Amino acid sequence: MTALLEGRRLLVVGGGTRPTADPGAPMGNGRAIAVRAGAEGASVAVTDLSGDSAEHTAELVRETGSPAWALEADASDPESADATVSWAMEVLGGIDALVLNVGIGLGTGMEGTSLHHWDAVMAVNLRAHFLTLKAALPQMSEGFSAVLVSSVAGLRPGSWLPAYDASKAGQIGLMRHAAKEAARRRGRVNVVAPGLIDTPLGRDATSGRPGRARTPVPLGRQGRAEEVAAAAVFLLSDESSYITGQVLAVDGGLSTLL
Repeated sequence: MTALLEGRRLLVVGGGTRPTADPGAPMGNGRAIAVRAGAEGASVAVTDLSGDSAEHTAELVRETGSPAWALEADASDPESADATVSWAMEVLGGIDALVLNVGIGLGTGMEGTSLHHWDAVMAVNLRAHFLTLKAALPQMSEGFSAVLVSSVAGLRPGSWLPAYDASKAGQIGLMRHAAKEAARRRGRVNVVAPGLIDTPLGRDATSGRPGRARTPVPLGRQGRAEEVAAAAVFLLSDESSYITGQVLAVDGGLSTLL
C-alpha cells in the first residue's frame, strides 16, 4: 500500500458486513473501505447496527497494523448519531475523514412499497446521513474529507425499489449541500456510487430478483467491494484534494454506456 491516509482519523458509519450463511461471502463495501483505509495508514473508528460485525471489521483493520475501535450504533437515531460522533472524536482524538455507508432496500415497485417501507428506507438511507453530517461537520478538522456511499440507483432507474432509488438520489443532493458548506473550511464531500457489486447485500438482491444478475454491464462483470474501497480511499486522500461535490460511479460503465 502507499500510505495514502497516513495519520488520518476516519469514522466509518455502517462499517460492518451483513451476516450470511454463505461461508464464501465477500466483504460489504463499508468493511472493505475500513480495511483499505487501515492498510493506507488511517486510524479507524467503525460503527454498525451490529456491534459484533463492527468489532470484526475493527479486528481486520488492526491486522493491517492500524488502530481501530468499534461501536454498536443506530445511525438513524438522532441521539445515537450525536453519541457516535462524540465517541469517535474521543477515541480518535479528532475526525478528519468520514464515510457514510448505511443503507437498506424494502418494497418492490410502487404497488409493493408500503408507507412503512418508504419511511424505514428514508430513515436509514437519508436521515442517518443527514444526522451524522450535521453532528460531524462542525467538529471535523479543517481540510477534512467525507464520502457518502450512494448507488447507481440514484443516477438511473433499475432497482425496482422506489424508496431505495429516491433515497440514493437524495444522498447526492445532500452531498452537494454539505460540500458547499464544507468548502468554507476547505473540507470536501463527495459520493461514491457503486453499481452491481458482489457483496452480501448484492447477493440478497439477486436472490430476490434473479434478472439482476443478467444486467448487461459494459465491462462484463460485477464489481468487488475492494474496488469501491479504492475509490473511497482516493476521495478521502490528498490525491483528490481539488475534487468536491462530485459523484464517482464505480459501476463498470452501467450508468453512462448503456
